[in-house]
Amino acid sequence: MATTPKSPLSFYSEPLLGVDLSELQGKLIVIEGPDAVGRSTQVARLRSWLEQQGHAVLDTGMARSALAGDGIQKAKEGNTLGPVTMTLFYATDFADRLENEILPALRAGFVVLTDRYIFSLMARAIARGEDRVWLEKLAGFALVPHAVYYLRAEVQDLVPRVVRGRGRFDFWESGMDMRFGPDMYDSFVRYQARLIKVLDRMARQYDFVAIDATQSPDAIFAELKRGIGKLFPKSRYVVKTAKPGKAAKSTAKTLKKAAAAKASSAKKKAAPKATGAANGQPIATEA
Repeated sequence: MATTPKSPLSFYSEPLLGVDLSELQGKLIVIEGPDAVGRSTQVARLRSWLEQQGHAVLDTGMARSALAGDGIQKAKEGNTLGPVTMTLFYATDFADRLENEILPALRAGFVVLTDRYIFSLMARAIARGEDRVWLEKLAGFALVPHAVYYLRAEVQDLVPRVVRGRGRFDFWESGMDMRFGPDMYDSFVRYQARLIKVLDRMARQYDFVAIDATQSPDAIFAELKRGIGKLFPKSRYVVKTAKPGKAAKSTAKTLKKAAAAKASSAKKKAAPKATGAANGQPIATEA
């Protein structure tokens, strides 16, 4: 995938045959971030808000294609997928959704909201040790989004969300297929740390707008609305005019803040380890 600035709704490198880019009239907006960071919640809220503004909206996400979605879920039940097979499975899923959902919606002038994009596919694979250059070539047929909003949090912020949500760690979100740790908790912490590191690098490489995901859901939603509102004609929205380069400065500030917090955290004692999740059982935290 090319890293030089490209226009929204152009291909990163390899164009799909038969696609006339001049026919694409909609907006492509991506919400990225690690597992348990709250992407799906924000996508649901954004869809409702955009529809209230009079937009037709398609929301989509990984493993939802008619061609490969069910197959991915069934394959993951056996906990036996290799990393390359998994990557190709998800690439097939993305290609099917791009051709049969995203492109038709963009031709019709829809706003396409996607919970993760080709970046998560690449980041997951890189975190598992796959070759970055090969992955960039594999993902070259993806369209450049109008905006990528990166909900950023550290691993220590994600663990409590898993505990309060599902109550246990997921095999794949923990990277247990690669055994990054002796149990799901340790593997989750190490795998998600690797994933966040890759996403941080992509944020600079592909101009993500980083948003501090440790804020309240309402604060995150308000920040997303401000950013997305600027993608549409001013007549439809009352949005304060941003100074040139403000998004880039905000992203740099968020990443800098995260790096400082990480450095400070490293000086403190490790948090009490969650137990009881090694076999997917409900988690209990040590007192």
